[in-house]
Amino acid sequence: MFADILSTLNDLLWGYVLIAVLIGLGLFFTIRTKFVQFTLLKEMFRVLFDKRTINAKGKKGTSAFQAFTISTASRVGTGNLAGVASAIAAGGPGAVFWMWIIALLGGATSFVESTLAQVYKVPDKNQYRGGPAYYMEKGLNKRWLGIIFAIIITFTYGLVFNSVQSNTIRLAFEESFGISPVLMAVILVAMTAAVIFGGLKSIARVTQFIIPIMAILYVILALYVLAANYTAIPEMFELIFLNAFGIREIAGGGFGAAIMMGIKRGLFSNEAGMGSAPNAAATAEVSHPVKQGLIQTLGVFLDTLVICSATALIILTTEGYAGSTLQGIQITQSAFEAQLGPWAAVFIAVAIFLFAYSSILGNYYYGETNIEFIKNSKPALTIYRLAVLLMVTFGALQEFDLVWNMADLSMAIMALINLYAITMLFKVAYRALKDYVDQKRQGKDPVFYRENLKGFTGMEYWGKDQTSEKEES
Repeated sequence: MFADILSTLNDLLWGYVLIAVLIGLGLFFTIRTKFVQFTLLKEMFRVLFDKRTINAKGKKGTSAFQAFTISTASRVGTGNLAGVASAIAAGGPGAVFWMWIIALLGGATSFVESTLAQVYKVPDKNQYRGGPAYYMEKGLNKRWLGIIFAIIITFTYGLVFNSVQSNTIRLAFEESFGISPVLMAVILVAMTAAVIFGGLKSIARVTQFIIPIMAILYVILALYVLAANYTAIPEMFELIFLNAFGIREIAGGGFGAAIMMGIKRGLFSNEAGMGSAPNAAATAEVSHPVKQGLIQTLGVFLDTLVICSATALIILTTEGYAGSTLQGIQITQSAFEAQLGPWAAVFIAVAIFLFAYSSILGNYYYGETNIEFIKNSKPALTIYRLAVLLMVTFGALQEFDLVWNMADLSMAIMALINLYAITMLFKVAYRALKDYVDQKRQGKDPVFYRENLKGFTGMEYWGKDQTSEKEES
């Protein structure tokens, strides 16, 4: 009964509401920002690898690079390996095209929400906190809405999404090593507890090393497989486009499934507009909010256009997705095994373990910062941490469809609330972007003050008293 209710609600929200809202607002933000996700692509790399963004030692908060890895820790995980596989299995090859579309348009959406997170961030001892709950309170003057969002994102990321991560790890290790779900749950709980009780700095240190290494290794392996099958690549792209717009898909109802699954799994993977990445973006020490907006946009592209695409093309080369009894990550493992042998399935199991484990850590932080928004309470934080461990256990022991349906529903609700807020506050992000571009044209390294955005309030951190600190960063 519960599973049926979840399925019905998901069909309603994703079939009629989220698709129109995500694409419509993505187009609106893209056009109004003059295609910021494309025109400032070079600037994104410059800001990311600027030495002042890599090392924040002696400053508050994390470096811009660490904030990037925290958000990427949540993005790069089950969505890239298991989510892509389930999208293709349920929506056909055409779902990949719609994953690309939601990433390309979502780049502008991600820019807006992450820039707003920086504009409205607040100092908290030796770090910063921010995100949708904060800009709802300070930008919209609606603390009640911020509290609702804080509760939903804590439930979605800290609890439901972490059950998805542990479920994916369990399936992968069950397929490759025959490890029982109970043993896998015990291992994950022990490893998660060791880090989340260490705080944000501990999370930043772990993810800063895990994500770049594993992402590079995975992409190298994927590129090797694609190079070995280079003659089939044009055919795979043709298959994706034909299934995205083909007449037979429209006639057979597969067209709608391709769009729904592509956008649903694309959003789960790159999180553009969901309101999650802004929580990490707000922690960064930068001289101008737009810098972190650009970096988070780059994260969307890395996630979907590079990693998700590599996974999709490899799955399509094997054609094992059609009618498969395997689920999620097991389809990806099977595809790599068919191309490289049994050892490749083992590598994917290890990779998804590290990806998903780092996602658990990133997801946990999103809940922590939103609990702090509601009330700074150590008992509440302890209860939340214990609940995270409980849901990690739950996910490792439950069925694939149940945890993903729970994730889809909570993700949809969270995204709709955040998209409303960033639409209402778009003028702030637009003015911040204009200020940044104007300073760049003058040959400056942009520095932001709240006086730059006359007529807007709530930007507590960005006063003139922060001048020396921001100019150094």
